[in-house]
Amino acid sequence: MGWSIKLGRILGINVQIHLTFFLILIWGAFNFGGSDGPLYGLLVTVALFTLVFLHELGHSVAAMAYGIQVKDITLLPIGGVARLERMPEKPFQEFVVAIAGPAVNITLAIILAPLVLGLASAGSEPLALTLSSGAGLLGLLTFLLTANVSLALFNLLPAFPMDGGRIFRAVMGLFLDFERATSLAVVVGRVLAVGLGIFGIINGQFFLALI
Repeated sequence: MGWSIKLGRILGINVQIHLTFFLILIWGAFNFGGSDGPLYGLLVTVALFTLVFLHELGHSVAAMAYGIQVKDITLLPIGGVARLERMPEKPFQEFVVAIAGPAVNITLAIILAPLVLGLASAGSEPLALTLSSGAGLLGLLTFLLTANVSLALFNLLPAFPMDGGRIFRAVMGLFLDFERATSLAVVVGRVLAVGLGIFGIINGQFFLALI
C-alpha cells in the first residue's frame, strides 16, 4: 500500500503503518491522555492498535492455513487491513478466515477478564467501565478488555466487507450461488453503513460516522 512505512516482518508478513497513522497517534495522545497526560494517551493508543494488529494477524494466519499468501498488514487511522493474495474459494474457508479476527479479540478478552477482576478485588476497588479512563495497570487492562469486546462486536456486524459481512456471505454461500450471496451481503452492508453513519452524526460520534 502506498504512503506506508515498513516496520518489519512477522510470520513472513510485512507489517507497515500508513503515514496518516501518525495523526491518530497525536489525536489519541490527547484524547485518551486527559488529566494523565499525552504520554499515557499515546500508550493507550499504541495498545489499542496492537489489538487491531493482532486482529488482522488472526485473519492472516487463518488465510495462510488455506495456502493463501498475505501481502502485508497495514495499520491506518481507522483500523487495520490484511491484504490477501486472493480470497478463499469456498464459503467455509471464507467463514474461518473472516471469524478468525474477532476470535482473537474474544480470546484476549477472556484472558484479560480474570486479570481485571483480580486486580480490582485486590485493590478493593469496585469494577466499573470508568476504570478504563484511569491511568495505571488496572485502568489500562480495563481499557484493553473493553476494547477487545468492542472490536469483536463491531467487526461482527453484518456490514460487508467487514468481518461480519463476510461471515454473512459465507453462510449465504452455503445455500446460494456466490454472486447472489455477495449481492445480498452488499445490500445488507449498505443499509447498516447508512444507518450507523446517521446514528454517528446524530449522536456526535464523528469517528463512527467516518468509518
